[in-house]
Amino acid sequence: MPERRNNFLNALLSSQNSMVAVAVVITVLMMFIPLPKGLIDLAMVINIAFSLTVLLTVIYTKRAADFTSFPRLILLVTLFGLAINISSTRLILTGANARGNMMASQSEMVKSFADIATGNSELVGFIIFIILIVVQVLVVTKGATRVSEVTARFTLDAMNNKMFDVQNEMNAGVITEEEASRKKALIRQEIDFYSAMDGASKFVSGNVKAGIFITALNLIGGFITGMVLGGMPFQEALGSYAHLTIGDGLISQLPALMLSFATGILVTGGSSEEVVGEQLKKNFTVSGTVYMIVGAALALMGLAFHNASATVLLPMGALFIFAGWRIRGNLEKEEQKKRTAALGGPAAASGSKKAAGGGEMSPVVDLPELSLDLGYTLVPLVDREKGAELLERVTRIRREEALDLGLVVPPIRIRDSMSIDPEEYTFKIRGIEVGRAKLKLGYYMCLNTGNVPKDKELAGQKTHDPAFGMEAVWIPEEKRVEAEKVGYAVIDPPTIIATHLTEIIKRHAADILTRQTVSSIISKIKESHPVIVDEVLSGEHKFSYGEIEAVLKNLLEEQVSIRNMVTILETLANFAPITKDPWFLTEKVRQALGAQICLQYTDENKTLHVLRLSQPLSQKILEHRVEQPGQKPYVAFDPVDGRNYINAMSASIAAVRDRNFLPVVLCVDEVRQLVKASTDREIPGLVVLSISEIMAAGGEIKVETLGDIDVQ
Repeated sequence: MPERRNNFLNALLSSQNSMVAVAVVITVLMMFIPLPKGLIDLAMVINIAFSLTVLLTVIYTKRAADFTSFPRLILLVTLFGLAINISSTRLILTGANARGNMMASQSEMVKSFADIATGNSELVGFIIFIILIVVQVLVVTKGATRVSEVTARFTLDAMNNKMFDVQNEMNAGVITEEEASRKKALIRQEIDFYSAMDGASKFVSGNVKAGIFITALNLIGGFITGMVLGGMPFQEALGSYAHLTIGDGLISQLPALMLSFATGILVTGGSSEEVVGEQLKKNFTVSGTVYMIVGAALALMGLAFHNASATVLLPMGALFIFAGWRIRGNLEKEEQKKRTAALGGPAAASGSKKAAGGGEMSPVVDLPELSLDLGYTLVPLVDREKGAELLERVTRIRREEALDLGLVVPPIRIRDSMSIDPEEYTFKIRGIEVGRAKLKLGYYMCLNTGNVPKDKELAGQKTHDPAFGMEAVWIPEEKRVEAEKVGYAVIDPPTIIATHLTEIIKRHAADILTRQTVSSIISKIKESHPVIVDEVLSGEHKFSYGEIEAVLKNLLEEQVSIRNMVTILETLANFAPITKDPWFLTEKVRQALGAQICLQYTDENKTLHVLRLSQPLSQKILEHRVEQPGQKPYVAFDPVDGRNYINAMSASIAAVRDRNFLPVVLCVDEVRQLVKASTDREIPGLVVLSISEIMAAGGEIKVETLGDIDVQ
């Protein structure tokens, strides 16, 4: 059954193409082969119907460029109309050979149009015909041709900028690659359409000129053939041929006029996404006062004119005033709805239908990048009138993180929330909770940093520091001085929140970074280093914003500052001809930033204390390396080897911490990333450096080996 349906569709499409080909052949033959009046009448009716169809189709077309076949259609319809005009002219001129039956041998459509236009006077018919020609030539056709020329020129000039804007949107992650391809296709379609219309409009103006020329030849040729070949008196020849010429000219110009009108409507529509009717409705209902003024003016004219025109002016004035009153009432209702919706007032309660799914909603629900939700008892922490300093601290955090990580943290929206406990606060990134803790206003959190003797420890409600997870106690404000004296680190609630936010931002910096942020960073770098930015974004091996974002996220995940963007971009440009793999590029960028990274973990003497990964263990990790397209490489140990590996790492790191050193693992370049990925879950925050990174630091730092990590 599907095969039959496909065969039928293929046959239908094939028959449609064949029909167009046959129509073109018939049109050409009509210019040379005499046709009987019946076929000519049929062709005239088809021409009028098709022209009217084209005109109405244009009215219901939203974007001009959507009517892609219109330029070709103009050529086909124009040639078809000219072929009919030639056939009817031939019929008129050969009618002189049948003098007695001349009118009977002529086209019924021509005679009907002639009778309507002339009535009892051929002079009136000629005047109407000339007026139509003037309107078509000087107003419709000339205007449409000029608009086509100007639109084609400006559309072509704007092509590069439009393409560049679409490319920037795709690089910034605003649109997908498929959406970018679709937008580019629409731009090309628009350019092709207006370029074709620039030439096709010449067919319309040429058709009018040809119609005038054929009409003149019709009249002159009719006199000659009628009087010379048919032996008609001058008066009879003038009446007969003038009558037929007017009818033939009108019936040929009517489709041409509709085609010119359609061309004018189409090319003046621009790139609007609304049909003509929708545009007119929107534009003519902006104010009801306009119609009321017009209605009042018409009514005054009706009262001032002392004749029968008042019977038309007064009712029309009343109609306009009524229309203006209705429009004003509708606009006031719409404005009231907007105000109510903006205030969140009765519209939510009384508009249950809207709440159920009717009514207008924004297609994008507002979602803050970063938000801090406070329980209602913590709201005083952000009350400026009460001396609260949390807002200033949050601003300071954003500034410090910009200097520390090279990442401009988006504004943090602070709001009260009834959905959490009164003493709780939560921190969210794009609506996802990443941190939560409880505070006690009027109390201080005391941390025992190891300096408090056992016999002087203070009693209080036990808790944990939310930033680092250290054990702590809550003490009332009156015991603060006592706690400081015995060696506690005393922290007030605003500092607790600020410290917690700082650590959360550091740990989730990669989540905070967006493609739009990457675009903004690179735009700023381009002001001072345009060459390297152009090489990265526009070179032979150019990067997309998404590919750059992936590398920056990898760096931020290990809290490597991306402030030195020039070095990062230069490294990407250097290795672009080799690969676009983000994990390989991340390692090369880390090596380029070796001095910066190593100095983060040195002591006051610029000495780096490291644990070396043994060669056998490094080889074993490489043997169990797993790579999958588009995913980060990882180590796939069997359960026993994996447990032994983690135990060995944990034991070595614990021994280093007991000696009050920051644990740093040093390994060969090939396994650095694998070691970091394999320890993230069990030993979070472990610093893993490669030999190349230390070598890049040069003589600025010293390296002290605290031991080797190996698995027996």
